[in-house]
Amino acid sequence: MTTMPAVKVKRLTNSTSHSIISKRLITCLLLCISVVSVAKPAPKTQSNELPFLHYKSADQKTTQIKDINPHVLQLALKAHQKANKLGLANKSLMTIIDYSLPSTKRRMWVVDMSKQKVIYHTLVAHGSGSGDNHAKRFSDIPGSLQSSLGVFVTGKTYQGKHGLSLTLHGLEQGINGNAERRRIVVHGAHYVNEGTAKNLGRLGRSWGCPALDTRLASPIINTIKEGSLVFAYYPDDKWLKRSKFLS
Repeated sequence: MTTMPAVKVKRLTNSTSHSIISKRLITCLLLCISVVSVAKPAPKTQSNELPFLHYKSADQKTTQIKDINPHVLQLALKAHQKANKLGLANKSLMTIIDYSLPSTKRRMWVVDMSKQKVIYHTLVAHGSGSGDNHAKRFSDIPGSLQSSLGVFVTGKTYQGKHGLSLTLHGLEQGINGNAERRRIVVHGAHYVNEGTAKNLGRLGRSWGCPALDTRLASPIINTIKEGSLVFAYYPDDKWLKRSKFLS
């Protein structure tokens, strides 16, 4: 341990002591003011927490979404804003599908933008031509049986062989512009459920449609029908660079 040298202390009168203390206080205050005026505010860091994203689970408890990719959400919000500016979709609802996740994960979110709440978070199947548990191939070509990426707007409902179904209009030529011709629709399917995912290690697959659990298909379809945006994501460089909704 270093021994500090003895310091001679000069006794001060009360007036002298108060004077020195006052000067020191003033000097301290001036230094603080100068530091505050010169210092730049700390840059805001983008948080991965998305506090407005909540959904009601099966037991009706409100739960915070923690497994949505913030980058995917950012792109979806950008596409939603562009589509609204162009008058292509309504302003309150958006459906996000993240095909970069395996089919055994709940990778579809229906977001009520006006209430800032996720109202559905569920499983969704991809096309048999896109892959097994992981979708890796995407196409807009009829007969490919592959899912399509990009920005869609929902149309009208109809009763088909899968029950209540919802037409999708692709808004990106060369990416999903053939959605109607290919009959890419939202519908329920018996092979989309937690049991199938557990037994097979994947969901069953469609012919390119985003197929849903039959128990949720009708309420979801009736929620998002007629003019809401659907954003189907996969980290495909060609689409990401080409999309007018993401530029």
